[in-house]
Amino acid sequence: MRVFVTGGTGLIGSAVVAELLGNGHTVLALARSDASALAAEAAGAEPLRGGLADLDILRTGVAQADGVIHLAFANDFSSPDALAKAVAEESAALATLGEELVGSDRPFVTVSGTPRAPGRVSTEADPLPTDGPVGGRGRAVTAVLDLASRGVRSTAVRMPRTVHNHGTGGFAGLLTNIARRTGVSGYPGDGAQRWPAVHALDAAVLFRLALELAPAGTSWHAVADEGDEVRDIAAVIGRRLGLPVEAVPAETYGPLGPIFATDQPSSSTHTRKTLGWEPKHPSLLEDLENIQP
Repeated sequence: MRVFVTGGTGLIGSAVVAELLGNGHTVLALARSDASALAAEAAGAEPLRGGLADLDILRTGVAQADGVIHLAFANDFSSPDALAKAVAEESAALATLGEELVGSDRPFVTVSGTPRAPGRVSTEADPLPTDGPVGGRGRAVTAVLDLASRGVRSTAVRMPRTVHNHGTGGFAGLLTNIARRTGVSGYPGDGAQRWPAVHALDAAVLFRLALELAPAGTSWHAVADEGDEVRDIAAVIGRRLGLPVEAVPAETYGPLGPIFATDQPSSSTHTRKTLGWEPKHPSLLEDLENIQP
């Protein structure tokens, strides 16, 4: 299958591209810079120059592909306005990609976060949030899944709060970066809130399985670790960096503060049973041992 991939040179995307190429697929990768284009070529993919805001380029990519995997996101969490802009850009891109696929029965795999289920572990059956700082992403992904009724084999892989590889990535990576900057390995609240996690290489396998096998309108959880307490994550970061570990105000994390302070464990039992997905790489706490002082 020739697959058009957005975000193909990021932490998750580079793993997905390698997984696709290693299993007989070819890849057309959206590349927003010369550096990204060179990285895509080096990985064995064909680059297509453009960004998420270049809607005509997205249409060109779809026209040349047998399926689409969307992973790109601006990842600008510096302010509420920046986050809202990133969500709006992605929403327009998803709508464009989806419209180009209508009636084709081609697979369209998009990405979202695992939902929160107050008082329990969330499952694949739980709906995505459509309000709050990233509610726009939930609405956009729900619209993609609704394309199942319009001849698109649309599916969503829900990613946990931390996707990691060699001790970097995801919300745990943000905690590490903030710890380096502030001199404190902090956590909001009492730190008992739990974050799910997955190794990027394990997540990549699930994206391929969703592309190849997932029925239209379905959601899957790329969750290897159901939920590590944030104070345990901060403790490893603090030990690796030689920094004190302590509670800090939620405001430390800007617009992500309310999310960082929330308990949000998640299950992948249905995903594993149905698609045969089985994570094999190190857990988050094991992988954080790779953080360099």
